[in-house]
Amino acid sequence: MADTGVPMLAVDYRLAPEHPHPTPVEDCYAGLTWLVEHAAELNVDPARIAVMGDSAGGGLAAGTTLLARDRGLPVARQILVYPMLDDRTTTDDPALAPFLGWSADDNYTGWHALLGDAAGGPEVSSYAAPARASDLSGLPPSYVEVGELDLFRDESVDYARRIAAAGASVELHVHPGCPHGFELIAPDSAVARRARADRLRVLKGF
Repeated sequence: MADTGVPMLAVDYRLAPEHPHPTPVEDCYAGLTWLVEHAAELNVDPARIAVMGDSAGGGLAAGTTLLARDRGLPVARQILVYPMLDDRTTTDDPALAPFLGWSADDNYTGWHALLGDAAGGPEVSSYAAPARASDLSGLPPSYVEVGELDLFRDESVDYARRIAAAGASVELHVHPGCPHGFELIAPDSAVARRARADRLRVLKGF
């Protein structure tokens, strides 16, 4: 997001399946704590640090924000772009299936890489699959964006709804006719330009 003029720290977290949960989210949290601890020398306002990610990275951003809340580290905002939140999403909606760039089979593979045989079972941590969280209170203002033709649509909308119900401010966008990663597929489309403009606005506005 060089267009924002907002400094960003990209965390080179270790990847599943070689490094399953909790390594990826703990790596992201370690990056966040490092940034807070070095805020003064980096000329960063520690009260204005946000967490952002898209797709699997969006799920990690949400998990990192939950970890930060539970460990007492303030986060100013979370920005979740078509986030991967729920390991229980294992079937394709027939109406969406022809348009999915990320299918239920892909989802099964991804979640099992992260969680192994625990995926879909009763013991999955909300830090791995944030949709599992029973308590979404105390989260920062949130921006959630997803395409109408995205496998992650329902879990993203439900997560945004539950954050709002728990008392945080939420901005939710469901982009009509858009699949997963739509702005990469058609970067010059009107909807991609709108989505980028919204992300820039949110990044600049807190």
